[in-house]
Amino acid sequence: MSSQDSRLLAFEARWWRASGAKTQAISDELELTPERYYQHLARLIDHPEAAAEQPAVVRRLRAARDQRRAER
Repeated sequence: MSSQDSRLLAFEARWWRASGAKTQAISDELELTPERYYQHLARLIDHPEAAAEQPAVVRRLRAARDQRRAER
């Protein structure tokens, strides 16, 4: 797993309850658009290394994804 992957997971662990400030922080801290950030996270949560590094974050993101899929 890359250092950027680790940074994204750590960021998501800190900011998951924030609202508008999160969008600005994604740009400021990670130098990504929110779209790219969420796309990268969506791919990242399927990697075993991500689950080993941030298990609670990965579980939460997978559960949210599964719920969105079930609602379709």
